[in-house]
Amino acid sequence: MSDHTKRKITVDIYGQQYTIVGSESSSHIRIVASMVDDKMREINAMNPRLDISKVAVLTAVNVMHEYLKVKDELEQLKMVIQREKD
Repeated sequence: MSDHTKRKITVDIYGQQYTIVGSESSSHIRIVASMVDDKMREINAMNPRLDISKVAVLTAVNVMHEYLKVKDELEQLKMVIQREKD
């Protein structure tokens, strides 16, 4: 399969079935879905009264926060590497 071929896979996230279409490998899609499911369950465990939409939004906010932290760390590392090259 070429890297641009779309794959369709059904995953379970937070007790719901979702069909994901993408060019990544099936195993990658499953890992991502599993990580989303884990994060949603973690947030639900902290406040079990939240409805699914609030759990989903808080999951998105948490994941984006983590992404931005990692992105900033990467940029800092790139700057350090560039300084060492100069």
